[in-house]
Amino acid sequence: MNPVVQKTYTYPQFDYVQSEEQRTKTLKCHPVVIIGAGPIGLTAALDCAQRGIPVVLIDDNNTVSIGSRAVCYAKRPLEIWDRLGVAKPMVDKGVSWQVGKVFMRDDLVYSFDLLPEPAHKMPAMINLQQYYLEEYLVKACQEHALVDLRWKHKLLDLQQNKNKADAPVTLSLETPDGIFKVEADWVIACDGANSDTRKLVGAGFSGQFFQDRFLIADVVMKADFPTERWFWFDPPFHRGQSVLLHKQSENVWRIDFQLGWDVDPELEKQPERVIPRIQAMLGPEAQFELEWVSVYQFACRRVDQFRYGRVLFAGDAAHQVSPFGARGANTGVQDIDNIAWKLKLVLDGIAPASLMDSYHDERAFAADDNLLNSTRSTDFITPKNQASLRYRNAVLELAKTESFARPLVNSGRLSTPTPYLHSSLNTPDDATDAFVGKMFPGTNCADAPVRYEGANTWLLEVLNLLAVKQSNPAATFILLVFGDAPPNEQLNQLTSLLPAGLATPVLQLASGSLQDSEGRLQERYDGKAGTVYLLRPDQHVAARWRAFDALKIARAVKRCIGVFETSGANLGKKENAA
Repeated sequence: MNPVVQKTYTYPQFDYVQSEEQRTKTLKCHPVVIIGAGPIGLTAALDCAQRGIPVVLIDDNNTVSIGSRAVCYAKRPLEIWDRLGVAKPMVDKGVSWQVGKVFMRDDLVYSFDLLPEPAHKMPAMINLQQYYLEEYLVKACQEHALVDLRWKHKLLDLQQNKNKADAPVTLSLETPDGIFKVEADWVIACDGANSDTRKLVGAGFSGQFFQDRFLIADVVMKADFPTERWFWFDPPFHRGQSVLLHKQSENVWRIDFQLGWDVDPELEKQPERVIPRIQAMLGPEAQFELEWVSVYQFACRRVDQFRYGRVLFAGDAAHQVSPFGARGANTGVQDIDNIAWKLKLVLDGIAPASLMDSYHDERAFAADDNLLNSTRSTDFITPKNQASLRYRNAVLELAKTESFARPLVNSGRLSTPTPYLHSSLNTPDDATDAFVGKMFPGTNCADAPVRYEGANTWLLEVLNLLAVKQSNPAATFILLVFGDAPPNEQLNQLTSLLPAGLATPVLQLASGSLQDSEGRLQERYDGKAGTVYLLRPDQHVAARWRAFDALKIARAVKRCIGVFETSGANLGKKENAA
C-alpha cells in the first residue's frame, strides 16, 4: 500500500524540448552547465544569470521534488533569494517563525528565540514545502533570458582534458531523442547526495552514517499548535524516543518520529503503522490525513574537494547532513552565493581561474562547521550508550532551571551562516583599528532599516540596487562609508590602482543619499565617523578600516579576486591564489 496520498498539491509536468544543438548535431560550448534542477541548481541558474552568465540547467526529471522534503529555510538563504527576486512568494506562502520549544516528557525545558533582535526584513525562519519553493524558482528561471532549462536530460558521462587546464568539459547527455554531447567552460554539480557527477570525476565522499532511523510524516490537519518548532525528548506518546513538530503552509504539519535502528523501513511507512503513532500524539479524536511519508537514516558526509578542475560541487552533492538543524538546503544556497560572482570574474578574464580554489576553501570550512553541529545534534538526540543517555537526561533536567545548561541541549541547533574568518580573500583589520560587534572580515553583511534616496528600505536591498546599476555586478565592490565622503583625488587614485573592469562605488552614510533611519546600521557595523567597509559582490565583508586609504583598499580588492601582492611597489603584479 502506498502511503503517499497528495492532498494539497498538484505536481506540474514540464515539457521536454529538443535543443537546437541536438537537432542540428552541433557541438556547442556553453559558459556554464548546471546539473540538477533542485533548489540548489535552480538557485545557481538564477544567480549566474543575474551576474550576466548564460547557463544551461539540466535535469533528468520533468517536475518538482516529490514530497515536502526540505521544510525550514533560514534568514540568510532568504536574503540571497531576495537578491534574486524570488523570496517574496516564499515568505508569503510559508509559515514564518522564530520561537522554538524543547520538552522533556511532558515538561517544557526551555524556549529560544532565533531572532530576538528587531528590525530585519527577512524572518528568522520560514517553513515551506520544497515543491512550492522549487515551483517559484522554476518560474523565475523560465522567465530569465539567460537560463536555458532543459528537462529530461540525464548526464551519462563527463570528461575533462587533464593535459589542458583551460579546456572545456565534455558532457554526454541522454534525452528522449537519444544521446548527444555538449561542452561547458564550467560545470556546477547540484545533483544531490547520490551525485552521478561526483562518481564520474572520482571524487571522495566520506563521513559518518548514524545507526538510527526517523519516520517523517506530512499530515494535513487543522490544529491549534502555535507556529513554533516543538521538540520532545521521551514524550509520553512515544516513550524512549524523540519527536519534532513543524507547521507548513496549507495546514500541512511535519512530524518526525525517532524509530531506532532495528526497524523495517518499508513496514514503518505503511499507514497502519503511521496512523497509530500520530493518534497517540494528537489524541484518538484528532482528524487528519497523511500526505507524505518517508523513513530516513542520518548521514554526515562531504566531498573531499569542492572543485575538480572545471567541475564545482554544491548542495547535497558536496555535503550531506542530518535534517535536524535545517542545514542542508540552507547551506547549499550559500554555496551558490559564493560561486556565481567568482565564476563571472574568471569568465570575464578579470580574475585568474585559481580564484575558484577559494570556493573550496570557504565553503568546505562552512561545510565542516555544519557537519560538526549536525553530528553533535544527532549524538545528543540519539545517545549511543547508557552513559550518554544519562548525561543527556541530566542536562535536560538542569536546563529547566539553570541557564548554564541550556547551551548544552542540542535538539538540532538551527542553521546560521558560517563566517569565512580564515579566508585568504580577507584583509585582516589593521592593528591600530579597534572594532566591536560581529562584522568581522569574512562575515555576511547584517541587514538594517535605512532610507535611500528618500524611501524607506533595507541595507541589503540598497547594496543590490547599487550593484545592478554597474555594468558588471559581479565585479562591483561597494565601499560603505560612515561620515564624510572621501576626497575626489583619493577616489581617482583608487580607480587608477584597480584592474580594468572592477568598480568600487561609494555608499555614504551621512550627507549622502543613505540615512540610518533607526540607528541600527551604525550600531551593527560600529560605524564611527570615517569608518570604511569593503563589501564583496556576495555581500560579505572583505575588509574594514577607520579611515579611507586608496592603497589599502586597492590591495584588499585585488586580494578578493585572487591577485596577491608582495609589496606596494608592484601593485599591478598578479600572482595565483594560494
